[in-house]
Amino acid sequence: MPTPRLAVVSSATDQPYVLDETTPAYYRRLDGTTFAPTVHAQGAWRTDEQHMAPVSGLLAHAIDAHEPREGMHVGRITFDILGFIPARPGVVAVRTTRPGRTIELVEAELQVDGRAVVRATAWRLAHHDSADVAGLELEPMGAPESFPLWHGAETWGGGYIRGLEIRIAEGRRPGRAQAWLRTDFALVDGETSSPTTDLVRLVDTANGVAVRASPLEWMFPNVDLTIHLLREPVPGWVGLDTRVSMGAGGLGITSTTLHDVDGPVGRAEQILTVRRMPGR
Repeated sequence: MPTPRLAVVSSATDQPYVLDETTPAYYRRLDGTTFAPTVHAQGAWRTDEQHMAPVSGLLAHAIDAHEPREGMHVGRITFDILGFIPARPGVVAVRTTRPGRTIELVEAELQVDGRAVVRATAWRLAHHDSADVAGLELEPMGAPESFPLWHGAETWGGGYIRGLEIRIAEGRRPGRAQAWLRTDFALVDGETSSPTTDLVRLVDTANGVAVRASPLEWMFPNVDLTIHLLREPVPGWVGLDTRVSMGAGGLGITSTTLHDVDGPVGRAEQILTVRRMPGR
């Protein structure tokens, strides 16, 4: 295997860490709880950080593996971003905080360099037959093949964005876009992830497809991500029907209806901290 070539420096330890460029996955498992990010998990704002999208997938993957029970599904998962996420190996811890026969709450946390950087809480709910009352009030999207290819790397830097195929509907404008995206990379090298995790690992991208302001002049990172699901997604394309609103006092909201090729599958919300780039 070729030697990885891209080195980044962690602001936490000021020691160089080399990001693997050859593994076709976002992470490599180093042991039962420790994971090393590859260049495909590299962030969009800084080269020495991880993008929140694969981090959220990693925590969802850990939740899936924690005390699994047939007939239980993730109905809601919320991520709180506790600070800068260094592009260095991290440790994932998982626990059940509210056990139950049909409803349970599971918590997962990623620590890097001994510091908690992202915390996730997920409600797992039991399957029930509700077909008699099923119905949607969420608008459909056009098929992925009907959207032209969008070169996201022209707007955003980092290895994560480079690893995506992104298609955006014509008529995109600041604060409003419809997009389909997918990737060929596994979440964890050599491991299979659930359809829910395969969707979760891409959802944070929503904050970058319908931007209201240039990321060269403004910063608008999200400090959380909440995903509500109606059903288990179909693997493959993930659709984002996204609206971005920004207030005058430094707050913003990115709101997204989530889709797979079978139709709407859920909703996502992100709260943004909006500020000018230093020196602008």
